[in-house]
Parts: sequence; C-alpha cells; structure tokens
Amino acid sequence: MDWSFLIEGKDAICVSTDSRNLPAGCIFVALKGESFDGNTFALNALQKGASMAIVDNEAVYNSIMQSGEYSALLVENTLLALQDLARAWRRHWGKQIIGITGTNGKTTTKELLAAVLNTRYKTHYTQGNLNNSIGVPLTLLQLTSAHELAIVEMGASHPGDIKELVEVAEPNCGLITNVGKAHLQGFGSFEGVMATKRELYDYLVAHNGLIFRNADNPNLTKMLEEAGAHGTPGCLIDYHSGTMPEETHLVGAYNSENIQAALCVGEHFGVNHEQGLTAIRAYVPSNNRSQRTVTDRNTLIVDAYNANPTSMVAAIQAFESANDPKAYILGAMRELGEYSHTEHQNIVNMLLERKADTVLLVGDEYCETTAPYPIFSNVDELCEYLKQQPLSDCTILIKGSRSNKLEKVIPLL
Repeated sequence: MDWSFLIEGKDAICVSTDSRNLPAGCIFVALKGESFDGNTFALNALQKGASMAIVDNEAVYNSIMQSGEYSALLVENTLLALQDLARAWRRHWGKQIIGITGTNGKTTTKELLAAVLNTRYKTHYTQGNLNNSIGVPLTLLQLTSAHELAIVEMGASHPGDIKELVEVAEPNCGLITNVGKAHLQGFGSFEGVMATKRELYDYLVAHNGLIFRNADNPNLTKMLEEAGAHGTPGCLIDYHSGTMPEETHLVGAYNSENIQAALCVGEHFGVNHEQGLTAIRAYVPSNNRSQRTVTDRNTLIVDAYNANPTSMVAAIQAFESANDPKAYILGAMRELGEYSHTEHQNIVNMLLERKADTVLLVGDEYCETTAPYPIFSNVDELCEYLKQQPLSDCTILIKGSRSNKLEKVIPLL
C-alpha cells in the first residue's frame, strides 16, 4: 500500500494500538487477538482524539465514516497494515538499523550497545521487550528525523518469526548473540532454533548487509556458512567472547560476550574501545536481568526475567564463584514441550553434583524429577515458606522463566 499520504514530509509519526493510552492526534490501529478485537474500540479511540482509525471490520468502518466526524481506513488485516506502514516509515527515515537476535543475551546486548552508541549518536532502540510482530513495527514507528541510528531487537518462538521481522525492519547490519535450547515446543528442535535465528543472516547476506559474529561460537560459524556468507569480503566483522571487564554492574561471566559484541559494533560506528567500555561500566541493569542486589541479610543475583536450559546452565556455572553459602531459587523453564522433563532433570543433576547448600524449586515441572529439594507449585507458596524459614547470610541465585514471577520473593530476602 502507498502510505505517502500519511508520512510524506513528516519528521515523526504517532501510532497507537491501545485505545486506553492514546496520544492526541495519533493513528489508531485496531489489532485483534485471541481475546480482544480492537475494531470494537476504534470509535472510542477517535472520540478520545485519534486522527484516524485503521480497521479491518467493514461494519465498523462504515459506522465511522457515516458519522461524518471521523476518518478511518479499511484494510484486509490490521497487523499486516501496521507492519507495512512501519516498513514504509523505516524507508522514509532512511538511516542505518542494527538488528539483534539470539537465544540469550539479546536484550542485554541491545541495552549495552545503546549505551555505547549514545555516546556519539542519538540512538533509538527497542524499549523493554517489544521484539515481536507487533513490538518491532511499533519500535520503527517511534523513529524521528532526529535519530541517527536504530537498534531493533527481534525475538522468535516459531520458525519464520525472524524472517517476518527482518522484512519489516530491513536492517543494514546485525548480530546473533548465540543459539540455545529455548521455545523448543514452538521450534520443534535445537536445529529449528538455529534455522530460525539464521534468518537474520539470510536477510543480511541477500541484501549485502554487514554481520557481526562471535568467532568463538561454532554454532554461529555453521549458521553463517549455511547462509552463504562465509568468506564473503566486506560482509563480516568478527569479535571474541573475551573476559569479563572489571567494574561493570553486570553479574555473570557469560555477559562478557554481550559486552564484546557491543564494543565491536560500537567501534565499527566510530566509538573507540575506551569510550565504549566507560559507557558499559556506567550501565546499570534493570528488569531483573543480571542484577546484583545486597540486602540487609543476603546478596541476591537476580536473573529472573527469562530462562531456558542454556541460560540456566550458564547462570549456575557462573554462580559457582560465589564464596558465601549459596542458595538457589530456581523456577521452571517453560515452552520446552517434549524436552521439558529431560531438561529439568539435567538442572537437578547439576545441583546434585555441586552439593548445593540450599535449593528451592518453583514449578510442577520439577515434581517428576529426582530432586530431593522442596518444590513449590507457584511463587506464592514459596513466599509463605520463606516467611516461616527465612534465608540469611547467603548469596542467592534467583533464576527462572518470567511466568514464575520470582521477583515476588525479593522483598523476603
């Protein structure tokens, strides 16, 4: 569709999909989900001050137009229209976009890279976790003429997800942080994870884009070869996992590769190593990612925003360096399908091998393992337990899938 009537000559565009939080003059896009239909809120959005409603319900469209007061656009599918508009706006903006995906570390790498690039450029980057088929176009539609660079994070849980997102964002360069065992229920296998994440490489190779690669990761090397980029001059910049720099606020040696990725991309865009490292040292993680918190009674290592078998193993291995008595509060790993029992048993086996001092497990997924530790169906049960048997003088790892809501235990520690 030709969107020039909406974007031509503009420095910014305002689009919203939420009629409850609607900036005046914005374009309202009536998305649909399993339990809601934005078309039913279109008239209300216009009454609240939206300049136009994009709908895919003909009756709603006719009702709006017959009123004579408001403007609407009828499309076949509002999600596809949102993506198409975002792509058109991205082309209108016309500057460089860096795409980031991966199983683990993509959000942290995105945040670190934004900190690095903001030392030299006005950089727009994905806010929070808006990295899916809706979040990516909304991120692009937040671009203004004042922005000089953009970083777009892309998440995936099914084959084809990354292909869909790169065709909207059209990145000029990008990186895959790593690949691991996550969303196996959707991908079907680890090979399915690799094939889907590789879709970023596929796009960049096909469009003469630039790839940043961790040369120490054999999976990425294999994916690069499968994408047909291996040995292609000018399309590849390598970095290495390196070691964890001192004086950062990040916890876990596994973050060293995220830091090196941010430094490598930063150097390509003219931010020297020392400038980049200074920015990274100033970055303070939030959102329960790689956070170290010292309370009156304990030291907490909070990495409870997400979890999968790969990131759980990495967190446990990194936690071994703690010198104080150690406690593990681990939540279940979700969306593993037929692999769920095996992967949860593997985590239990790791804990048994390490003769962990204290282990508290949350999630029924652990019930069928050989775990000799207390298992709680949900975090509320764990909170009641901790009120009766508090933990003190420990270093505590808190790690689990976001759906466990493990952040609820923090005030009790």
